[in-house]
Amino acid sequence: MLKKLIGISLASILFAAPLAADTLDDVIDRGTLRCGVVLDFPPIGYFDANNEPAGFDVEYCNDMAAALEVDVEILSLTWSERLPVIVTGRADVVFGATSDSLSRAKTVGFSIPYAIYYAQGVVNSNSGIKTFDDIRGKRVAAAVGTVPEQEWLKIAKEWGEENLYQGYQSENEVFLAVAQGKADLGITTNTAVKPITEQYDNIDAGPRMPWTTDYTSVVGKRTDISWLNYLNLFVTHQVRSGRYQELWGKFVGGEAPELRIPGVMY
Repeated sequence: MLKKLIGISLASILFAAPLAADTLDDVIDRGTLRCGVVLDFPPIGYFDANNEPAGFDVEYCNDMAAALEVDVEILSLTWSERLPVIVTGRADVVFGATSDSLSRAKTVGFSIPYAIYYAQGVVNSNSGIKTFDDIRGKRVAAAVGTVPEQEWLKIAKEWGEENLYQGYQSENEVFLAVAQGKADLGITTNTAVKPITEQYDNIDAGPRMPWTTDYTSVVGKRTDISWLNYLNLFVTHQVRSGRYQELWGKFVGGEAPELRIPGVMY
């Protein structure tokens, strides 16, 4: 009788317990990987001449779908949509140059770093900005919801120049504001400087921003450990296979940055 009661109790517990999230199985069963990318961030994510998604992050979405043997659906995101799209379940994964901050980790899960960047300004040719100190008293723009915005607002507060800051929903709007003279400097990443200065005749490369190197991770659901484990393994396979270097060379140029953090073992 005791064994029977124990068996009934265990069965009741198992039946009552909610099923754990398993994005890996969901993606395979669905046959489609829903992959979020910021597409106003050339050459990492952008629309090509045929208005098709292209860039480093888009290729990572394609590579992951191929590894999973499923189709891929590219979701075009703004910077501020990167976390909500995971929380609400609209996307399975986001490749969107997302910094792995501890505050964000309360909301979403992060893989090991898959790309690293540093922040740099692009300036209007008539701005007179050559060095970081030249930015004092100038109008600065950045995309809303990004680490560059958060870091710059700390400096602006220290300088007492928060009123000179301009926030835009996309980096394209930031660059346009600089080109039109509405802002003197726009903050972006080092990878975007070359294509933007080639696109606009009156935008020049500006100074590097003083905050630390930006380690960015693939984003998935925080509670889905098996999916995050898969994302980590995918990143390591991209590096081990040489695909990381191939795509970095194709879209950015030069040697791909070392992803390992000194003194840290993944």
